[in-house]
Amino acid sequence: MRRRDLLRVTTATAVAGAAGVPTLDTVTFARDAGTAGTPAVTRTVSGRLPAGAPDYVYLPVEVPPGVREIAVAYTYDRPAVPAGTQGNACDIGIFDERGTALGGAGFRGWSGGARTEFAISAERATPGYLPGPVRPGTWHVVLGPYTVAPQGLAYEVTVTLRYGTAPSGATPRPVYPPQRARGRGRAWYRGDNHLHSVHSDGKRTPAGIAAAARAAGLDWITTTEHNTTSAHAAWEGLWGDDLLILTGEEVTTRNGHVVALGTDPGVFIDWRYRARDGAFGRFARRIRQAGGLVVPAHPYATCVGCNWKFGFEDADAVEVWNGPYTPDDEMAIAAWDAMLVASVRGGPGARWLPALGNSDAHREPQVVGLPQTVVLADDLSREALREGLRAGRSWIAESSAVRLSFEVTGGGRGAHAGIGERLRVPADAEVTARLKVSGVPENCTATFVTDQGPLFTTAVRAGAIEWRTTPSYAAYVRAEVRHPAADGGAPGTPGPMVAMTNPVFLGER
Repeated sequence: MRRRDLLRVTTATAVAGAAGVPTLDTVTFARDAGTAGTPAVTRTVSGRLPAGAPDYVYLPVEVPPGVREIAVAYTYDRPAVPAGTQGNACDIGIFDERGTALGGAGFRGWSGGARTEFAISAERATPGYLPGPVRPGTWHVVLGPYTVAPQGLAYEVTVTLRYGTAPSGATPRPVYPPQRARGRGRAWYRGDNHLHSVHSDGKRTPAGIAAAARAAGLDWITTTEHNTTSAHAAWEGLWGDDLLILTGEEVTTRNGHVVALGTDPGVFIDWRYRARDGAFGRFARRIRQAGGLVVPAHPYATCVGCNWKFGFEDADAVEVWNGPYTPDDEMAIAAWDAMLVASVRGGPGARWLPALGNSDAHREPQVVGLPQTVVLADDLSREALREGLRAGRSWIAESSAVRLSFEVTGGGRGAHAGIGERLRVPADAEVTARLKVSGVPENCTATFVTDQGPLFTTAVRAGAIEWRTTPSYAAYVRAEVRHPAADGGAPGTPGPMVAMTNPVFLGER
């Protein structure tokens, strides 16, 4: 390849909102290879990306007529780097002849750094990629230099075109999960809405995830692969009256990850932008147009690109507990609670974001359903679950063994409100917050938290735990159940979470 160390910037396939797309020299193939009896043709190109390379670099591939399958393999070097310096990591994906426009129709798959090779034909595709005809035109292999060492990143990409007609030559019609299961009518349903399989960087198959979800006592799950929808059609035969499977995506940008929860099957949400590009609002709207919820994931995670930078104006909820409880989750809950305080002090129209918890499980021994979100919904359907989550009628638990109820009563005439609701009583009315919890380990504590902070903590015990207040003193109250603090922890350091609720709001406003 010419100009190995130089990227040629072109605006011919410019990404919306960007000045241009860094594009390498085009890989070409003889247009008569298939008709001349050659079953396959391979080209290998190499080059080096410098430190500070663009987020995505495009390698155009001219695909002539008669191609049955396109296969791509790649490698890159991993030189030693000084302590505290990021080494090389490079993702890969592909767009077809329809182009690379942001949010456009050309997307055909993404595997990030989970695979070193993939193939696409009409009949089948490597997990993470979408089967379909290999039509003639300019395809684009996408290199995503996630991190680049000071020495640069030397890469090699091998593209193979296989000619001829396969036995069927037809793309299977995708079979997507139904959007309703039998359920129990209006009830509390348990779900895990952040999961990965072999269709991105997970190790479990969809069948393995479904089995783990049933073992965890879940009623529904959402498939959320990194930057691809290929898993949406991978669940045939795995759903049932006891398990609803929703489709979605973990939109994995360089400035944070967002769970597109419950989007229409087959709908792809683009990820190729940063906060500075001002594009996130457009794709948040796209998620909602596709019937999904916008849920920033693990906002304080420390992995490169995981920390949330887009703000929360376009969010519908926020994932405050991700996998086994860690200091990252403690920070997320504290930040969420601060937003909650601001919402009740912000005057009319101020909004709050419900809290969710998900496992983000990728492989054994990560536990599907640790944690899980328990939502009050009218039935076990995508629409009902979405409405329950958006309204905040939900709480989070470390397992299905944990049972919880939480409500606030008072103000006369039997007034009461549950999680995510408002108890509309006068500011000076005495109200009682009541928590019942079971199925938790020994020595756990329960705490009632308000906009003034934690105001009551006691040991978990049988029967109801009660605390009295007034709306003038507490604009909301929510409950936390925690394990004992770890031995040797700093004085006053809270223990890991067992369960937590969204708030009950107090007062007439």
